[in-house]
Amino acid sequence: MITFNRRRALGALSLAATLGMTFMAAPASAQKKEVVGVAIPAATHSFTAGIVFWANEAKKELEKANPNVQVIVKTAANASEQANQLQDLVTVNKITTLVVFPFESAALTKPVAQVKAKGIYVTVVDRGLTDTAAQDAYVSGDNTAFGKIPAEYIAKTLNGKGNIVALRGIPTTLDNERMDAFNAVLKNHPDIKLLDAKHANWNRDDAFKVTQDFLTRFKQIDAIWAADDDMAVGVLKAIEQAKRKDIKLVFGGAGAKGAIKTLMDGNDPLIQANVSYSPKFMYDAIKLTTEARVKGQKLPATTIIPSVLITKQNAKEFYFPNSPF
Repeated sequence: MITFNRRRALGALSLAATLGMTFMAAPASAQKKEVVGVAIPAATHSFTAGIVFWANEAKKELEKANPNVQVIVKTAANASEQANQLQDLVTVNKITTLVVFPFESAALTKPVAQVKAKGIYVTVVDRGLTDTAAQDAYVSGDNTAFGKIPAEYIAKTLNGKGNIVALRGIPTTLDNERMDAFNAVLKNHPDIKLLDAKHANWNRDDAFKVTQDFLTRFKQIDAIWAADDDMAVGVLKAIEQAKRKDIKLVFGGAGAKGAIKTLMDGNDPLIQANVSYSPKFMYDAIKLTTEARVKGQKLPATTIIPSVLITKQNAKEFYFPNSPF
């Protein structure tokens, strides 16, 4: 029930069909044990809560469908804990396949490479590694669109002129992709000035502090790219506390249910649009990887789940009130 639309759900099913990965239980005698390790960040905010939810949904479904599959889900509060968990998955749990959502890109590249060097199939999800040689496959949302769509919307809303600031996530390859795409759009709008862009780690409290700094230093800000719906909450709180009236737009991202409800209701003039980026790709990555390995197959090198613009007109397609995200 995580936020995602029917088009992407159908797209995932179509992809599975194209790859010929329909998951069917095989006789135990004809099938080796597939032990899939899943290493993901802990549910420190609503998006990673969605990641954890969908990882466990995949585990339940896959283990129920085939007794020769075991899925072991590990959650980590930081990069070093995740690196240690990878070692345990290999030495203690004897995994044959790894699906990893790296806590950080650089810090996890070597530990993941060490897993792959032992002959274990590796699918990396979302936060890419700094060296792609450490992985067999990569599954992610569309990070280029995630940066491009907000930049285009902000430029249009400001009529191509104004001052803006941006909040970035945790230092990762995907954060770089988003920022690069955002900046590429701004190059076509020389009268829009990006005053500053700082990391707020996809965290509400960090976003609040970063925005406070922006509001103190810059007396005129026309729009803020929060780049995440959790960070947007901190941004809005800082704006309210500072009683700033110059800001016309706050653009978050990923389609969290609270942000989508606000967009649907139209009760905050600063929230006018969003961009989809569902944590359901964690489920897709685990399911497609496991089904491939059971059949002795591989995934395509890269699988990208599209991101689209969400407005009040189509927000209902992205609203699932019972989801953790």
